[in-house]
Amino acid sequence: MIEKSRKLSSLAFKFGVLGSVGLIIGTVLSVLGFQDFEGQGFNFLNHTLSELGHYGHSKFAVVINGGLFFGSLSLIMFCLFSIQLMDNRALYPLLIALVCTFISLAAAGLFPINVYHLHTAALKYFFYSGVMSSFLYLIYILMKGRLFYSRWNALTGILTFISFFSFLLFSHQSLGLTNADRPFYQEMVMSLPRPDIWWPATFEWICIGLFMLWTLGLVTSLRSR
Repeated sequence: MIEKSRKLSSLAFKFGVLGSVGLIIGTVLSVLGFQDFEGQGFNFLNHTLSELGHYGHSKFAVVINGGLFFGSLSLIMFCLFSIQLMDNRALYPLLIALVCTFISLAAAGLFPINVYHLHTAALKYFFYSGVMSSFLYLIYILMKGRLFYSRWNALTGILTFISFFSFLLFSHQSLGLTNADRPFYQEMVMSLPRPDIWWPATFEWICIGLFMLWTLGLVTSLRSR
């Protein structure tokens, strides 16, 4: 039984590393090769993830979209192997919610912003699944789950929940942050000129950055098992 647990941990860790690296490398390469219609490079304060994957707009769209799709599939495998290492009954709903989150992220890569309605639907479910995943993680650690517990994971999990919840809350308020006050995930490409700091883009990257830090922490938790 111990040997089986070690093999599952090893497989989960390897798929988690592969998926995380795929997401990070795809994003970094796309950012480095990006130019907008005015010839300007990528700016995390006013360009969105969707624009990186915009075919006909971004030269490296296939890189980011491929990274999102295949990286997310690997992270789904990480979740499926990890779920067999059950240490707490709260682990099951947590990992199922994470699977849904990565399925949504994979769909955002499979259906880029060129396929507008499918892409925005994928982003919508990514944020809803993400807030649910991080909330269930907090339940998991409150119920003394230890497989994925560390102070770093707890901190990034809390920050991920706060950022995702705030993103969804503010996106449905009439604050004038987007055209026609539509939800952020329906306004991920804005025509030029745009403000130096465009809050939907900035907020989106904060959420994604915290989510990736949390995901990396979860993956690293299995390294020493």
